[in-house]
Amino acid sequence: MKEDIVDLVKKALEGSKERKFKESVDLAINLKGVDLSQPKYRIEEEILLPHGRGTSVKVGLFGGTEIAAKAKGVADIIIIPEQIEEYADDKRKARKLVSAHNYFIAEAPLMPLIGKRLGPVLGPRGKMPKPIPPGTDPAAIIGSLRKTIRVRSKDRKTFHTMIGSKDMSPDELAGNIKAVVQRVTSRLEQGENNIASIYVKTTMGPAVRLM
Repeated sequence: MKEDIVDLVKKALEGSKERKFKESVDLAINLKGVDLSQPKYRIEEEILLPHGRGTSVKVGLFGGTEIAAKAKGVADIIIIPEQIEEYADDKRKARKLVSAHNYFIAEAPLMPLIGKRLGPVLGPRGKMPKPIPPGTDPAAIIGSLRKTIRVRSKDRKTFHTMIGSKDMSPDELAGNIKAVVQRVTSRLEQGENNIASIYVKTTMGPAVRLM
């Protein structure tokens, strides 16, 4: 990773025209020398961005009465056990729920039911809930998830992930980029030698090469 990463991020931001919506800032990572046909070599990570995502992140919770009370005003939606079957019986409603939320957490005892009834909707979208112990105060977990991104290469050597929004400072975006690159390289057998290139760009802007 070049030391002038902040300047390169500035270049990407300055090269992007003003839009009528808030653009995200994304990384495109290109791998080399990695056999992604084997699942064990694929990248699938949840990474906490030190400076947050710069956009709203919706988190849903599956839980009983006690944890639901603690999550009120914190989680974006609370699904009590009785409602799991309602969503499972209405696939359109379930898909809408999953599409509207970035992450889910669930009391651990509910995970078998969620996996059985809603797994076909949650699983393919990479949104199976993170299990938490019964009675846990979910506030801190939800707070962390609001700053977390999911990085998934699947079987593609080129994959993308957002690392912030255009209204964040170059220094903040550079810090987030470093966190993502460090985590990805730590998962590669040959580290940076398995990376062909990395580009940064806004949603609609030109790409700038970082390495």
